[in-house]
Amino acid sequence: MSQDSRARSPAESAQGAPLETILQQWKRERPDLDPSPMAVCGALRRANDRVRTAVEGNAAKGGLDGAGFDVLLTLRRQGRGETLTPSALAGEMMLSTSAMTNRLDRLEKRGLVERRSDPKDRRSLKIALTEDGFALADRLVMSHLAVEEQMLTPLDTAEREELKRLLAKVGV
Repeated sequence: MSQDSRARSPAESAQGAPLETILQQWKRERPDLDPSPMAVCGALRRANDRVRTAVEGNAAKGGLDGAGFDVLLTLRRQGRGETLTPSALAGEMMLSTSAMTNRLDRLEKRGLVERRSDPKDRRSLKIALTEDGFALADRLVMSHLAVEEQMLTPLDTAEREELKRLLAKVGV
C-alpha cells in the first residue's frame, strides 16, 4: 500500500499528511532546499491546533467561546473582588481594546462580568466578575487543568520543563 493510500485515523486526516512524508516529498522535489524548519513549525502548529481544540471544547461546556473563557480566567486569577480596567485586561491578554469591548459586551449580557465606575476616576471603568462569573471560572479552571494534564500525560516532569524552555526560546 502506498503512503498516500494507507488508512489514516481521523486525527491524522485532520492534521494533514505525516510530517515525515511532507519532508520526503520536498527533499525529492527540491533537493536544493532544507525543509527541516517545516517539520518543526508543522509539529508546533499541529500541537497548537490540538491544544486549542481541547481547550475550546472545555470552554464550550460553560457556554463560552475561547475569547470569553480567556476573559473569565484572566479576571479570576486577579482574585475575588479584584477589578481591571478594560485596557489593563486587554494588555493582560495581548488584545486590542476594541476586541476587548466585544468580549465584555457578550459576557456582560450573560451576567458573568460587570462594568463598574472607578471611584477614583469617573471617566474610567473597572471590570469585575459577577458571582456567577466567578463560580463559572472556578468550575472551568478545574476542568481546564484536567484537559491540559491529559494532553501532557505522555511527558514526564523533566520533558515538560524542557519543552517549556524550548518553546520560550522560539516565542521570545
